[in-house]
Amino acid sequence: MIELFPEGFEEIDRPQGVELAAYTDSAGEERLWAFFGGARGADVEGGWEEKWRAFHRPVRVGALWVGPPWEEPDADALAIVVDPGRAFGTGSHPTTRLCLEALQALAPGSLLDVGCGSGVLAIAAALLGHRPVVAVDVEPAAVDAARENAARNGAEVDVRLVAADEPLPRATAAVANISFAAVLALPARLDVELLVTSGYLVPDEPRLSGYRHERRLTIDGWAADVHRRAR
Repeated sequence: MIELFPEGFEEIDRPQGVELAAYTDSAGEERLWAFFGGARGADVEGGWEEKWRAFHRPVRVGALWVGPPWEEPDADALAIVVDPGRAFGTGSHPTTRLCLEALQALAPGSLLDVGCGSGVLAIAAALLGHRPVVAVDVEPAAVDAARENAARNGAEVDVRLVAADEPLPRATAAVANISFAAVLALPARLDVELLVTSGYLVPDEPRLSGYRHERRLTIDGWAADVHRRAR
């Protein structure tokens, strides 16, 4: 389904199993038949093209508000507007919320966002007063999206494309909302005093060479950890 409808499709829980539904035309229905050997078509009510917006709701984490362009930010919040049309992170995932919470406890300074995706965390850091803020990713499309989002939010973020194994820019602190395996490999590439990591479940407990574990945050089975350079 991802190959046939990369723009998106719907998963619907039914008593007999999960139903996958794509809003498409007759040509798309033919592709379904060719790939799966069968499909069921049905007319849908008008306005279906906009219904996906209902799945993208704003989130509030402390002083920060993250939401799509069609939602109105809270008047008292630092607002981050992210267009979910490009799926690199919209702020709603538990690990992003945990990182946003951890960022607000850091003293302002230079900050590095490793695996920046849409740039939500880097933009949040800039709005919270961190300077300079550098965001890196291995995906060119993510770098483009982060630059666009930073510009949309008026945030000063230096977004860079990096290789998966190259040394990373120095900073006072870093945040990395990436996979558990990638987190474990960070100490060899980083030069920071404080490191916030997430992107993994509660049973995963990273212990990083050269860093001591300071505290842990959890929500909905996901975890984030704060590490400080060992002395």
